[in-house]
Amino acid sequence: MSNHLPIQTLISLAEEELEAATKKLGKFQQERNEAQAQLDSLVTYRDEYHARFTASAQVGTTAQTLRNFQAFVDTLDAAINQQRGLVSAANNRLEAAKPEWQQRKQKLGSYEVLAARGEAVKAKQEARVEQRESDEHSAKMLRMRAERA
Repeated sequence: MSNHLPIQTLISLAEEELEAATKKLGKFQQERNEAQAQLDSLVTYRDEYHARFTASAQVGTTAQTLRNFQAFVDTLDAAINQQRGLVSAANNRLEAAKPEWQQRKQKLGSYEVLAARGEAVKAKQEARVEQRESDEHSAKMLRMRAERA
């Protein structure tokens, strides 16, 4: 067991690092999804507002109402452009976190492979010892039979 303690410690540390990287990746994914949902809401609202105004404007509208409409749509467009920037920044953070997560996952996998190889070597050594003991026991039994005969 003491031979495997260092690799188990490394595996535990790698698991903790992977968990932290996974949480970080999940947080960035959630931030990106929330930013995208807000962008989608703004675009939908602008489109619906534009459609409602166009429908009501067919009946007739004043120049002041038209200016107010245009100013509000311009404000919505500015908010949409700002939100697109936030979505882009969130995407960049998410994409930047992916290689770290992959590296942590690969590191853990490497340690697990090393641990499995170590266990296989240990099992092989134990099988050899057991076979040697069995062979010695068989040889001893043969000698005892030969001595009795």
